[in-house]
Amino acid sequence: MGLVYKYNRLHLSMILGIECTAHTFGIGIVNNGKILANVKDMYKPEKGGIIPMDSANHHKEVAETVYQEALEEAEISEKDIDVIAISNAPGLAPCLLSGMHFAKEKARKLKIRIIPVNHCIAHLEIGQSLGAENPVLLYASGANTQIIAYSSGKYRVFGETLDSGIGNFIDTFARYCGIPFPGGPEIEKLALNGKYIELPYSIKGMDVSFSGMQTKMKQLYDKGEKLKDISYSMQEIAFAMLIEAAERALAHTGKKELVLGGGVACNARLQDMANIMCKERGAKYFCPDRSLLVDNGAMIAFTGEIMAKRDKKLLIHPDKLDISPRERTDDVKVSWK
Repeated sequence: MGLVYKYNRLHLSMILGIECTAHTFGIGIVNNGKILANVKDMYKPEKGGIIPMDSANHHKEVAETVYQEALEEAEISEKDIDVIAISNAPGLAPCLLSGMHFAKEKARKLKIRIIPVNHCIAHLEIGQSLGAENPVLLYASGANTQIIAYSSGKYRVFGETLDSGIGNFIDTFARYCGIPFPGGPEIEKLALNGKYIELPYSIKGMDVSFSGMQTKMKQLYDKGEKLKDISYSMQEIAFAMLIEAAERALAHTGKKELVLGGGVACNARLQDMANIMCKERGAKYFCPDRSLLVDNGAMIAFTGEIMAKRDKKLLIHPDKLDISPRERTDDVKVSWK
């Protein structure tokens, strides 16, 4: 007979989540909706952007340390873990593979099942921890910029970037100006003392585009325009595009809640714009803590718990786990609603 796995338990109470889609390796632990631990380690290149293989090697190097720190933070033994949730999609393939191998190793050792979690959906589901019930998600991160909401059995993408994710757009410009990765926080600081310069505003329905703005910003920088003024204008215009798209999605879907998600959502100006828009519409505004906006294992564990408790069929044997680097949000059949 094969190994007898704990997935036959009727009560799943301790979920460990692994985040590994890009630059961050994170582990979170959730018990009945309560976050007990959220530990992460971020790969930061000395120069340039993320090199997938280097980031994957980083994940391998820090995985066990982050794992042990999460267990200590949660004050549990690894034997208490009932299920491992892992962000197997979408993301950089080498990074996803590093996380997958670690998840399989632990699941086999502990004789427990695994639940694959879509990273983008986790950014939306963590909004439930704040009380959001049926929101529109403004998802603004490095590689992703999407307006997402649940409709007819799936999380639908109502709008998205037509070129670069907003985080990558900001980081690309920052790198052009000599600002190391991640460039967003430094751009945000510079913008505090800037003044407005006209830049291209590109939105089509609920889709946005940043390539024209990117070109114009580089031209202005090369001509000697002050970086603080370019930074200020970029934030004002790019974020206004996102808020316009999000407001259209609220109007289109008839939903009354907005959740922010993704690392760029840590930006205070974007948060302020979203809050103002929601107040004017009479909608509820939800913004998770910074530790839950950036890539993190807690949102994976939180989402995995919701999925596992509502649909046991989503739990799989570790040998069946695979990665889906290009899986879209709307590719996922949502059986746990």
